[in-house]
Amino acid sequence: MGMKARAALLLGLWVAVLAALLPFAARLDDVKSDKETDYLPAAAHSTLAAELEATLPGGTSNVFLVVYERDGGVTAADRAAAAAHYAALRAEYGSATGPEQPLSSNDGRALMFPVLVDQSHGETAEYIEQFRARVAEHPAGLTVQVTGPGALSADFEGAFEGIDEQLLIVTALVVTVILLLTYRSPLLWLVPLLAVAGANVAAMAAVYGLAKVFDVTVNDQGAAVLTILVFGVGTDYALLIVARYREELHHRAEVAGAMLAALRSAVPAIAASAATVSLGLLCLLAADMNNMAGLGPVGAAGIVCTLLVMVTLFPALLVLCGRRIFWPRIPHAQNAVGTGTTLWDRVGSSIARRPVAAALASVAVLALLGLGLLGNTEPLSRADQFVTTPESVTGARTLAAHFPERAGTPLLIMTPNSARAAVLRAAEADPGIGAAEAGRTGPEYSEITAIPRASADSPAEYATIERLRAALPALAPGTVVGGPSASNLDIADASQRDRWVVIPLVLLVVTIVLGLLLRAIAAPIGLVLTVVLSFGSALGASVFLFEHLFGFAGLDAGLILLAFLFLVALGVDYNIFLVSRAREEAQRHGTRAGMLRSLAVTGGVITSAGVVLAATFAVLVTLPLVALAQIGFVVAFGVLLDTLLVRSILVPALALIAGDRVWWPARLPEPAPRREAELVAR
Repeated sequence: MGMKARAALLLGLWVAVLAALLPFAARLDDVKSDKETDYLPAAAHSTLAAELEATLPGGTSNVFLVVYERDGGVTAADRAAAAAHYAALRAEYGSATGPEQPLSSNDGRALMFPVLVDQSHGETAEYIEQFRARVAEHPAGLTVQVTGPGALSADFEGAFEGIDEQLLIVTALVVTVILLLTYRSPLLWLVPLLAVAGANVAAMAAVYGLAKVFDVTVNDQGAAVLTILVFGVGTDYALLIVARYREELHHRAEVAGAMLAALRSAVPAIAASAATVSLGLLCLLAADMNNMAGLGPVGAAGIVCTLLVMVTLFPALLVLCGRRIFWPRIPHAQNAVGTGTTLWDRVGSSIARRPVAAALASVAVLALLGLGLLGNTEPLSRADQFVTTPESVTGARTLAAHFPERAGTPLLIMTPNSARAAVLRAAEADPGIGAAEAGRTGPEYSEITAIPRASADSPAEYATIERLRAALPALAPGTVVGGPSASNLDIADASQRDRWVVIPLVLLVVTIVLGLLLRAIAAPIGLVLTVVLSFGSALGASVFLFEHLFGFAGLDAGLILLAFLFLVALGVDYNIFLVSRAREEAQRHGTRAGMLRSLAVTGGVITSAGVVLAATFAVLVTLPLVALAQIGFVVAFGVLLDTLLVRSILVPALALIAGDRVWWPARLPEPAPRREAELVAR
C-alpha cells in the first residue's frame, strides 16, 4: 500500500472516529456544573455548610434581597408596592422566613426584604428574570433592585450564557486570520483549521467521558480554557509541522517521504511539549480547590487529543493535498534554500557579537516589568468579578448605603439541633454581627442566618467569620460557618495553599521532562529559570495594567497559579522547539553555530506560533468575567514576552555565553570546522 493510500485510510478512520465522538462532544454541557461546591475546597467550612444545608427541608436555599430607593424619601405608595411584591414573591417561591413587612431604613429613603428560594425551583439563572419581572411594576421615581447571594450567583451564571459558542467562533476567526497572514495562501490555512476543529471535537468527547466515568469536575471556566488550549496549541503544532515539511519538500521529490522526514524531526519536540503541558496540568490534581483539581485532567485530555490529531490526521491531510496546497509559493525539490540573510540571521549575529550585553539588557527589561508586582495583588471580592457591573452588585451597594447593619453578605451557620439556641445567642452577641435569626431545622442540624455589619468581602467581615469559626465550634462541636463571603475567604486561603504545593510540582515535572529530552542538566535548569523570570515579569506588567488601565479591584484568587502553570509549561514549549533543534544542529556543527542556525531556522515559525497562542488566549479578554479576562491577558502578554524576548534573545545569549557547558553532563561530538565557520560567518 502506497503512502497516499495509507494517508487516505487514516483520514477515513479519523472521519469515522470523529463522527462517533460528535454526539458525546455535543453533550459536554450536560456534565458541566457551576455549583458552589464545585469550586470550594472539599474540607472547608463553607463546603461543609453547603452540604449540611442540603439535608434541611427544601434543601439548599438561595437568598435574594429586594431593595427599594427613592432619593426624596419613600412614599406610602412605595410601601404599598413593596408590600405587594413581598407577598407575591413569598407566595410564589414558598419563603416562610423573614420579617412580616418590608424593612425601612433609618434615613427613610429605602425599603428592603429578603426572600429565600429553595432548590426545587432550579438554578438561580433559570428564574432570575422571572423573579425580577415580579418587582418591575412600581411607582415612578422608585428604584428597585434585586440583589443578595442568589442574584449574584444568577448574574455570574448568566455571564457564561452563550460563552462556548462565542468563544469558539471568535477563536476560530482569530486563528484563521493569523494563518492567512502567516502562510499567505488561499488554501493552506484551511487544513490546520480543520484538523484543530477535529481535535476540539475529540477533546470535548474525552472530557465528557472523564466527567461521566471518573466524576471529574467540569465547569464553564474549564470548558473555556479547554477550547483556547486546543486551538492555540493545535495551531502551534501545525505551524511547526508545516515549517519542517516545507523544508523537506525543497530536498525531496516525494511528498510522502518529505512528510515522514518532517515528522521524524518535529514529533519528538512536539511530543515533549505536549508531555510538559499535560503533566504540568495534572499537577493540579494536588490542589485543594475543586475547580483547579478538575481543570488538570480536563486540560491534559485536551492536549493529548490535540497531539494525536495533529501528528496523524493533519499530516494525512497535507499529504493528500500535495504540494499544490502551498500555492502560490509552491516548494519544489532542488530549490535553493536558506540563501541570503534573513531577519533571524541578523538577530543571531547581533547576539553573537555581544552575548553578555544582550543577556543583561533582557534581564533588565524583565526586572523592570516585574516591579508591577508591588501594585495591588489583593484577591477580588465576589462583587468585583464582573467586567461590567450587574444589578446584583449595584443593589448590594444601595443596600449597604441605607442598611449598614446589613451591609455584609448573610452567613450560613449550621449547628446541631440541641445547640441552636446557644449558638444563636453567641452569634447575636458577636460585635461584627448586625442581626441573626434561626431558620429551618433538619433531622440533625439547624440553620442560623447571621448578617455581618461590615461590607461584603472586607477585612472586617473576614475577621468576623474567623472569630465565629473559632468560638462557635468550641461552644457546639460540629458547628460550621459558611455562606458566600465565607466561601470567598476559603477560596483565598486554599488558593494560597495550592500555590505553595502545585508550583514546586510543576517546576519539578517541567525540569525532568526537559532533562529527558535534552539529556542534560544545565540546560533544563537554565531554561526553567528564564521562563520563571518571564512569568514574574508578565504578571508584574499585568498587575500594573489591571490597576491603572483596566480598573480591576484586585486579582482573581486562582490567577497566579493558572498563569504560572500556563506560562511555564507553554513558555518552555518554545524553548523546547528552539533548544532541541539547537542540540540537533550542535551535534553536527558545534554549540555556537548550532544555536545560531536553530535561531535562524526556527525564529519565524516559533514567533508565529507564539502570536497564535497569545491571540487565542487574548480572546478571553473579551468575555464578561474578570477571572477569564485576567488569565487571558496575563498568558497572552507572557507568551509574547517569552516569544519575542526570552526565547529570541535571552536564551540564545545565555547559550552562547555558556558554550558547550550548556549540555552538561553530556558531551557533543566535535563539529566539522569548515561548516561551523560558514555558519558563524552568515
